[in-house]
Amino acid sequence: MDPALVVLLLALAVLLVIGTPVALALLLSTAAALVLLDIPLAVSLQRLAAGINVFSLLAIPFFIFAGDLMYRSGIAGQLVSIAEASLGRARGGLGQVNVGASMLFGAVSGSPIANASAMGSTISPMMQEKGYDRDYATNVNVTAAIVGLLIPPSHNMIIYAASAGTGVSIADLFLAGVFPGILTGLLLMFVAWRVAVARGYPAGVFPGWRAFAKATLYALPGLMTAIIIIGGILSGIFTATESSAIAVIYTIAVGVLVYRTVGWREFQDSAMASVRITAMVLLIIGAASSFGYVLAILEVPSGMASLIGSITNEPILVLLIINVMLLLLGTFMDMSPLIVITTPIFLPIVAPLGIDPVHFGIIMMLNLGIGLVTPPVGSVLFVGAAVSGISVEKTIRTIWPFYFALIAALLLVTYVPAISLALPAAFQ
Repeated sequence: MDPALVVLLLALAVLLVIGTPVALALLLSTAAALVLLDIPLAVSLQRLAAGINVFSLLAIPFFIFAGDLMYRSGIAGQLVSIAEASLGRARGGLGQVNVGASMLFGAVSGSPIANASAMGSTISPMMQEKGYDRDYATNVNVTAAIVGLLIPPSHNMIIYAASAGTGVSIADLFLAGVFPGILTGLLLMFVAWRVAVARGYPAGVFPGWRAFAKATLYALPGLMTAIIIIGGILSGIFTATESSAIAVIYTIAVGVLVYRTVGWREFQDSAMASVRITAMVLLIIGAASSFGYVLAILEVPSGMASLIGSITNEPILVLLIINVMLLLLGTFMDMSPLIVITTPIFLPIVAPLGIDPVHFGIIMMLNLGIGLVTPPVGSVLFVGAAVSGISVEKTIRTIWPFYFALIAALLLVTYVPAISLALPAAFQ
């Protein structure tokens, strides 16, 4: 193995273990490898700038801003009302409500962390008041939150499209995530119900169709955000990047004129929070691009392709190997840098095997989403536990049934391409 590659990977592993921020760990390990390769360090910064100088990435800050505004406008509470009216009567109904509301909120925010925060602060207190254990509430909340990665709009899909290069449509990715998102949500609902039955949680009471219709009507302006985005893209009225800016304008109008919960103070707070999140995301993307540049110099992508090719050329086994590798990597590194680093490595391996890049993108979204709720990095897991006021250790002890649901969803999405590709094909 090339000494520069050893230094690159070893330095990254050590820096991550000692708690160095991901972006800084990527840049420092890249710098160490560049020194051994006798390449000027300025190249690292040039690649960082080039990594974020991609037009499609302009959609990320706007989608983040729109999602944060929707969160502050109180739409999360309205989505909980819809889910409670339709799902709350089942045994352990509030678990179903949590999953259903997360699916609806995912169609608005596209952020699993925002999803876990919004649903955790809204539903977890309700669940605890009704006698649900805190670990159950947290487990349902954090695993349901990653459905927001699949149901559009999702800024991680934009990162994948940018990393995959030309030929991968953001609109197709958005459409491809709908059925996998619904499938994952249904599997999580089933597990939530089974665990609720085993623990003897109470069933809810159906409030009546009038209450359901009222909740739906009041939340409809917020839910229209996703419909406007997807409808506008598919009709050709605007591009995916333009749709993000339109989503912000529409969200401001809804928050100010319809719900009347967004004033100047809320707007300022949302703008500042979105700027901070965007800065972190883009810095990580840029640092990952610089790291990926060194991997390309060291011919890691071709070496990985040769390694997997020497093991098998069967698409089923190749996807299994890649899924296992991504699951392991996802436990140690956040999602955005992994998308930027691994897409140029794995996509050239699966493309010659006839695997559609859009299908592979959805596999990556769900796979790396599982990493967000898996220690030791698991950012969504930590956020959900903090919101619920429970330690991560207690949460992990009982989260395993929900992991099984996510793995089952991943296997179905991986080996049944029609789940992802049927909807994009219908609109072509």
